[in-house]
Amino acid sequence: MIYQNIKRIADNQHLSIRQIEQRAGLSNGTIGKWRIAKSTNVFAVKKVADVLGVQIAEILEGAT
Repeated sequence: MIYQNIKRIADNQHLSIRQIEQRAGLSNGTIGKWRIAKSTNVFAVKKVADVLGVQIAEILEGAT
């Protein structure tokens, strides 16, 4: 769910996942791995939230 939330927000802002990774200082493919990951690094998710200009809760919404 985290990946889908990021993808939705990115699409609305006309950004690619790779652009977000670059701006957040993350390795290529990091966000894509969150599609199947059972856990994520909260600091990396916070960096993505900052890049997108949203609260971390919006990215984590629906994730269990």
